[in-house]
Amino acid sequence: MTETSAPRDIVLLVDDSPEALGFLTEALEQSGFSVLIATSGAFALGIVDRITPDIILLDAVMPGMDGFETCQRLKANPAASQTPVVFMTGLTETEHVVRALEAGGVDYLTKPINIDELRARIRVHLTNARSAQSARVALDAAGRHLLAVRGDGKVRWSTPQATRLVNAATGTDDGLEAVSADIGRWMKQRDALAGDGSFTIHETGQSNLQLAYLGSIGPDEYLFRLSTESRLRDDEILRQHFSLTQRESEVLLWIAKGKANRDIGEILGLSARTVTKHLEQIYVKLGVENRASAAVKATHVLHAV
Repeated sequence: MTETSAPRDIVLLVDDSPEALGFLTEALEQSGFSVLIATSGAFALGIVDRITPDIILLDAVMPGMDGFETCQRLKANPAASQTPVVFMTGLTETEHVVRALEAGGVDYLTKPINIDELRARIRVHLTNARSAQSARVALDAAGRHLLAVRGDGKVRWSTPQATRLVNAATGTDDGLEAVSADIGRWMKQRDALAGDGSFTIHETGQSNLQLAYLGSIGPDEYLFRLSTESRLRDDEILRQHFSLTQRESEVLLWIAKGKANRDIGEILGLSARTVTKHLEQIYVKLGVENRASAAVKATHVLHAV
């Protein structure tokens, strides 16, 4: 495939200076990029609502909504939350650099812009963004229970499996938002804990939701693996879920583990006839007709927690 036939990367250029827009647009287009232009933060937000750029070059100092606020609002938009933002400004004080990075920027270029340096940095950030996206797609496909957060605990992305696990643990459809404050509190203590370990962030129903810290994977991006830990014994879970007696729940648990009636009787100190009687009641309460169906239902409940 030739360079002219390959899809062009889309650069959103946000600057209130016509001179800067003209100069940068010409240079970027000559470098093989497609350029979108916004003369204000509000216009940039409107463009991103319709088109997702591959990278955003953002002037920090603009009238009305400045670049810092614009970046924060862009990052709040799911369509642009993973799009790299490079700040461009004449401000060079450390506080401005820090503010740009805290707003969600990945880089900072001072004016006047050196085009060769700008091109090089764009290529690096596009490569990094694509690598991160490929990793997220791979994690989704692998079915991993993983999520990434910012330093304040705000969730940046989550695999579908992790989202479902958190929602089930919290009993809501917005579980990630519900647990972000708990994650944020742990993140503040992270240095004291040597940056590793696991912790419980929510307790509900029959299980604890556990997060294991895996490390930093990018600027202000930290990865966690999720799991649940049952607070009840398996037989207690079955007893509560199906309204069984204690002995019925114990029999059902061994049925789910593939044990025959004779083996169950020996394990529980029951006669074969008593095990059979318990099974009859279990079938009624579970709404099934045989031990195979009972085992399937029991296994499904135990795996759900």
